Amino acid sequence: MSGRTTCGARLTPSPAVDGATILTTANELVAFGAKITRRRSRPLVERVLVSEFIRDREPGLMGPSQLGGTRHLSAARFAQDQPQSIALVASQDGRFTIFRWSSSDDIVHAHRVEALLL
Repeated sequence: MSGRTTCGARLTPSPAVDGATILTTANELVAFGAKITRRRSRPLVERVLVSEFIRDREPGLMGPSQLGGTRHLSAARFAQDQPQSIALVASQDGRFTIFRWSSSDDIVHAHRVEALLL
């Protein structure tokens, strides 16, 4: 299987491991506990467009640090640097955010979905 494993086959998530889990579009494990850094050629992510699945709530702009800590900033950077990707952040406080690049808005879009998980 060329050094990769299918998600769930041999992967046991551990809250003691910090860092990103990276999967291919075929759900093959690429990395676990990875640290994501910014491409030096890309600008800093200063603002993200945030939406929530709550009726009558309009998307708004905010800094990635307003959404959370290092995980959120890393996910926003990754979504900007890899525009075809989707980054998922599950915070220890129970918040869940999906980051993706929005080519129509030319900005990282953060979808807060914890309201759907309750």
